[in-house]
Amino acid sequence: MSTTGPDARGWRGVIRKYRKHLSVTEDTPVISLHEGNTPLIRVPNFVKIIGGAFELYLKCEGLNPTASFKDRGMTVAVTMSLHAGAKAIICASTGNTSASAAAYAARAGIQAFVVIPDGQIAQGKLAQAMMHGAKVIQISGDFDDGMAIVRSLAAETDIALVNSVNPHRLAGQKTAAFEIVDVLGSAPDYHFLPVGNAGNISAYWLGYNEYLEAARSNQRPRMVGCQASGAAPFVSGNPVERPETVATAIRIGRPQSWDLARAAQQESRGWFLAFSDEEILSAQRDVAERDGLFCEPASAVCLAGVRESIHSGVIPDGSVIVCTLTGHGLKDPDTAIAQSPVPTRVRADATEVRAIIWAD
Repeated sequence: MSTTGPDARGWRGVIRKYRKHLSVTEDTPVISLHEGNTPLIRVPNFVKIIGGAFELYLKCEGLNPTASFKDRGMTVAVTMSLHAGAKAIICASTGNTSASAAAYAARAGIQAFVVIPDGQIAQGKLAQAMMHGAKVIQISGDFDDGMAIVRSLAAETDIALVNSVNPHRLAGQKTAAFEIVDVLGSAPDYHFLPVGNAGNISAYWLGYNEYLEAARSNQRPRMVGCQASGAAPFVSGNPVERPETVATAIRIGRPQSWDLARAAQQESRGWFLAFSDEEILSAQRDVAERDGLFCEPASAVCLAGVRESIHSGVIPDGSVIVCTLTGHGLKDPDTAIAQSPVPTRVRADATEVRAIIWAD
């Protein structure tokens, strides 16, 4: 490869940036879409409507190549699957994993098989998987049913499983914690994340621990996992049969990373919270209208978590808080449109448009 072309300049993905923290050797061909390096954005207007004296930063993972955090793990999982000789990959998905797996399989020149719950996946995510050439298999069940199927198929074939039970997925996803510390100079005091399959909260905790051990950070945050009330196994303490929520990305009743996520919460002295669909959508609207950041509903659950934790007084003044926005709002345009005002329709006439502008 040329050392003077475009790939030799600028950001080149999380493997090349953080290779020494990953199990990817220098001679392993890297499958990358230059994922990572997502912005950490302060949201003063959202803070103002909550009230309180704290700093809030949002890690905007919807600005990854397939518009979700899954790309961080998928670059490592697909790279290592090819290194091991896999000719195809498979996953179960509520949407974002399928989109990412399909894209990275296309980049690698291999086939992706994605198993999704019929009628329970946001249209933006389904469109991505289809456009990237994945074989999409819709099942008459939920994510947990799909997960059981793909685990059994991967065990009896040479198709590589790329869900977060694959340790390379978590290895890639922990790089987001590295980036946060690289920007802030140390870990935040609190980190709020959406929790569905629970891989991401586990991965961030791994990353924060590694940076603390490497003396890149002087502390670890308290980890706060946020779930939808209709899909809150960590809050209830038990698996949820047939979970239900508008936040499709976290509509999971049997998290595959249960033990790791529970350890992250307990070791960090954090906690789990659950919120209604109404509270989730309210937070989604507030951050979009006040700070210009459009996230999918599952991402907004952690904003609801910050709001409740500030109002309940469990977070002291002066705290630095990070929330991970896991996916872009365009992943689920139907939900966004359904809760927005209907556009005003007039004739193509300046007088009528002027009347609407000045009506208020």
